[in-house]
Amino acid sequence: MKHRIVVLGAGYAGAYVAGTLARRLAPADTEITVVNAVPDFVQRMRLHQLASGQDIEAPKLADVFAGTGIRLRLARVTAVDPERQVVAVADTDGGGELGYDTLVYALGSHGAGRAVPGAAEHAFDIAARPSALRLRERLDSLDRRDEGGRVLVVGDGLTGIETATEIAESRPGLSVTLVACGELGARLSAGARSHLRQACDRLGVTVLEHTRVEAVEATRVLCADGTALESDATVWTAGFAVDPIAAAGGLEVTENGQIVVDRTMRSVSHPNVYAAGDSAYAIGDNGRPLPMSCASAGYTGRQATEAIVGLLTGRKIAHTKLAYPGNHISLGRRDGILQMVDDEARAKPKYVGGWKAARVKAGILKMSLWATSHPTFGVPKRKHRLVAAPDATAGKVVARREGGRVAA
Repeated sequence: MKHRIVVLGAGYAGAYVAGTLARRLAPADTEITVVNAVPDFVQRMRLHQLASGQDIEAPKLADVFAGTGIRLRLARVTAVDPERQVVAVADTDGGGELGYDTLVYALGSHGAGRAVPGAAEHAFDIAARPSALRLRERLDSLDRRDEGGRVLVVGDGLTGIETATEIAESRPGLSVTLVACGELGARLSAGARSHLRQACDRLGVTVLEHTRVEAVEATRVLCADGTALESDATVWTAGFAVDPIAAAGGLEVTENGQIVVDRTMRSVSHPNVYAAGDSAYAIGDNGRPLPMSCASAGYTGRQATEAIVGLLTGRKIAHTKLAYPGNHISLGRRDGILQMVDDEARAKPKYVGGWKAARVKAGILKMSLWATSHPTFGVPKRKHRLVAAPDATAGKVVARREGGRVAA
């Protein structure tokens, strides 16, 4: 019986882990299944561009995984039962259950505005492709009006900054306001903050600092100080959250639902479950939790892959780097900020801004898409055989021996 590896989610982390495992593990010993709710690979780091009206490539996952031996199951994950080692899914055929021997949980995150009254009903978000497309349709309708429209972006994190500047540059006929609960770019160096303010001024983005939104209505938002801000399209970017599926299944999670993992991305409560990307609560090399980001998806995905390959093939588990190098912020298509941080996650005094920063950010995005779209690149001539395989009767892992020796 083959060792069943099920990967939940085909975002940056899940697609990377699945493709790399398929490259390194012998198909004679393993069966890899990827479960994803949509048929396309979503470039989440570019959804603000999609919402603003630009065309963003979305490769079909069936094409991405073609020739790898990976099985793609288009379905929505509804539950995880780590005691029975099954995953419940729902699809057009009614769904069912998938059994696993090793589970990789990489379902990512979504917009975190659901707790704010009216945000779920009246605000747009760009945490997923469908919601970004809905915002795009709304912006299209505003652009067709003679009087234009007012776009309100709530959230002064990187997503909010990128969204506000992208919309302002792509749709100069719209009025864009960025609502910041604190100081704009507070985590950046002084020079980078100044660059950011100049970019907002150049693009015509109005910035409201130290303003907290307490409710969202159809045509306005209500602030804590009693101010009402008129809006024809409110975009909610104030943080991200994870689905409660892991918590409901009994996995040990943090207060916000992220799976608590050890240094190898292995669940501390269920050792045959690994987490990567936004779903994982991982401590970086600087002793701080890794932030929800594409960079963290890459680091945690690599570490989870090394751990799974090492455990299943009897090799020493390599510890890969778990770092938070800094922020790469786009400010439209021709401007950006590269802000590196120190070991304490504090912004370094120097930064890179302007066209050069924009080019670097574009290169990172291009590289990430290429790596995800070519999972078979660099296939080794000899894939690793497993030193252990699941016992079909007892459900335990037993050594598989060939000719009296453990297979390598």
